Amino acid sequence: MELTQLLYIDPAATSVLLTSLTAIVVAVGASAIVIWRKFKKKVDKTLNKDPNANKEIEEELVIVDEETKTEDAAEAAETAEKVEEPVETTEPAAEEKAPEAKAKSKKQK
Repeated sequence: MELTQLLYIDPAATSVLLTSLTAIVVAVGASAIVIWRKFKKKVDKTLNKDPNANKEIEEELVIVDEETKTEDAAEAAETAEKVEEPVETTEPAAEEKAPEAKAKSKKQK
């Protein structure tokens, strides 16, 4: 066998090798980031530092167009009218039924 035959690397093997090396680099990098964040969190906790101390909290921004506003106002007015109207019943209350039933039963006897 010649030396040139021993140095031949198949293209498929090369792509597998490069893919494996890339995966190893990504895995080591991701692990390093996770370890660094855990370490930093423990140090901050030990030193009683709040990482959110200097952050500004923004108010919620809700953008509503005019059509939606008027539709929502109309729906709210309709529901308010429905709630305010008294409910009419056609049947007498249970207390009112009892004396009538007693009177009928007396008449039947």
